[in-house]
Amino acid sequence: MDLPAPLAWLVDEAGASPGPDRFLADLGGRLLAEGLPLAGAALTLAVPHPVIARRTWLWRAESGAVIEALGFTAGPFSQEGRDWLARLGPVQEQSMGAAPDGPLLGWAGTRPFSPAEGSRLHEISRFAAAPLAALSARSAISALLEAYLGRRSAARVLAGALRRGTGETIRAALLYADLRGFTTLSEATEPAAVIGALDAWFDRMAGAVHAFGGEVLKFIGDGVLAIFPVTSAPAEACEAALRAITAARAGMAHLDAVRQAQSLPPLPFGAALHLGEILWGNIGAADRLDFTAIGPAVNLVSRLEGLCRSLGRPVLISGAVAAETTMPLVPLGEHRLRGIAAPCAVFTLPDV
Repeated sequence: MDLPAPLAWLVDEAGASPGPDRFLADLGGRLLAEGLPLAGAALTLAVPHPVIARRTWLWRAESGAVIEALGFTAGPFSQEGRDWLARLGPVQEQSMGAAPDGPLLGWAGTRPFSPAEGSRLHEISRFAAAPLAALSARSAISALLEAYLGRRSAARVLAGALRRGTGETIRAALLYADLRGFTTLSEATEPAAVIGALDAWFDRMAGAVHAFGGEVLKFIGDGVLAIFPVTSAPAEACEAALRAITAARAGMAHLDAVRQAQSLPPLPFGAALHLGEILWGNIGAADRLDFTAIGPAVNLVSRLEGLCRSLGRPVLISGAVAAETTMPLVPLGEHRLRGIAAPCAVFTLPDV
């Protein structure tokens, strides 16, 4: 069958597009070349994510640029794309599939579409359904993995790092933080309130980590292990980790004030920072894997955090991090850590 070029591309190649953004830009460019009077396009896909309900990619014909808009649980499924397209010109859109949250493809014209042009866009949408189903499935898998593994770990798994024992050694600044007295609080608190307190704590910690380019690797009970990979100078990763813990402390101070106003106890915590090499990859049973980090650096940052209570300091910083930062720190001397052979030079922030 001799198909027009855009339809042939949809049948033969579009399903292998690297992502919805590239799919939309390539399809829009091909339709422009066919003479359709396009001003822009919008593609909306639902995603299984705890916060984001849908992702919309917006393509502008004039520049060829694609930007992304995130939709959250509130609001109509397609509102982001419709609002943007309506500012460009007359809109025609087509939902793919029977589900109300199926892929939605919309077009804005430089003028009203003629009946023949409308028919052409409808035909394009029919042929786009199959590659969009593949892209939507990949997007859903990616969203799920990112929600449970974090962005960098999810990317590694999606790239095929699936076998037990596979991994890589990377250098990173590590942050480990743990709530104080949470077992006692849990025993005296209703389960729903315990979960609410944990969620609020993790929101502050993970939000601060992500804001400065880090990634939460694991929630361990009421503890958090995060990394700031060294991608250029080690000092940049260390500075990012220090800024993250400063932001997390500010967030927790605000949370404690809110809890106090509700006659709830505060949530004190300890945190430690270290710089070192970790083995980052798949560990576990043959049929149940965990994509995580192990190594002496992970052990050290965990042991260092355990020293917070005895030293009476909420934040402790290893000598390895201190050597890479210009931020003023307070030396606390060398200390032996359980299970660590060599003593560790320990520092803290000047205001704690």
